[in-house]
Amino acid sequence: MLLRQAYRMPKAGSIKNLKLQQEKLEAPGATEVCVKVWAIGLNFADVFAMQGLYSATPTGSFVPGLEFSGEVIVVGEEVQDWKVGDKVMGATKFGGYASHINIHYRYVVPLPPHWNFEEGAAFLVQGLTAFYALTTLGNLQPGMTVLIHSAAGGVGILANRICKKYDAFTIGSVGRPDKVAYLTAEEAYDVVLLRDKNFKQQLQQALQERPLQLVMECIGGKILDIGWNALAPMGRMVVYGNASFSSHGSRPNYPSLFWKFLKRPKIDPLRLPTLNKSLMGFNLIYLYEQTDLMHQLLRDLQELQLKPQHVGHVFPFSDMHQAIRLFQRGETIGKVVVQVED
Repeated sequence: MLLRQAYRMPKAGSIKNLKLQQEKLEAPGATEVCVKVWAIGLNFADVFAMQGLYSATPTGSFVPGLEFSGEVIVVGEEVQDWKVGDKVMGATKFGGYASHINIHYRYVVPLPPHWNFEEGAAFLVQGLTAFYALTTLGNLQPGMTVLIHSAAGGVGILANRICKKYDAFTIGSVGRPDKVAYLTAEEAYDVVLLRDKNFKQQLQQALQERPLQLVMECIGGKILDIGWNALAPMGRMVVYGNASFSSHGSRPNYPSLFWKFLKRPKIDPLRLPTLNKSLMGFNLIYLYEQTDLMHQLLRDLQELQLKPQHVGHVFPFSDMHQAIRLFQRGETIGKVVVQVED
């Protein structure tokens, strides 16, 4: 048994209730490893879970966090694949905001050579999200035209890199001008658009005569509607988030959420055969129990040999709340990572 530091919520509701505390961690089970966490990746699912807006949120007290990287310090008696000192990155169904974590040995994978812990904590959740959405659901094929929203975010950057392995034509959308400049200079998007009042016209101009065949949708509202209407016959829209429903405060703004819910796009399933379009949604956490599938997806993803995720913002463990606030405001580029001190 050891003492660990962990950010714990007494229950979902307000992020202000997320408190750093010292707690006992039992020895890992027979099929578990104990990992000394060195870096934690932030995800929108963390925010939605802490605010109680995520269907998979645990009831009662819980430690948020879905991905981490670190070093194995204890190995369960039935574990043969890992040894003390191995550097790993891992995905967990909550529990990542901690200095140490016990986890089943199949939910950690080797940290690639020459990757640092911050890059390791920035890859698994968003890399698997982008890969599964594009290839399994989106049926990504060479030469496709793909619209990627939140193009400067962790999923967006990796989605574009995956698309480029398929020689796809990519159009990225962002909400801030500085993100346009970054993507134009650093990432190989074919077109980058600012989601302003002229977004619909900009998208039409960017497409020219190209059929829009795949949309990575994570915004919702009017942006979802514009993308759906621009989608070509036989096109696919994959919804993996709803950033327009996020709040910049510690608690959800329920009147605003209710109004946005009433005004959300209405897509009639009875019209889908006539439109010849597909609308799909998924959440990576529901693949968590399908370990074999996750490992196969990860192997296929790693075969693409993508360069490490862009880590745009790094905070110390003691500044977790500051990191979350910045992440909520949508001002970040790439991945937000929290470093865990000794």
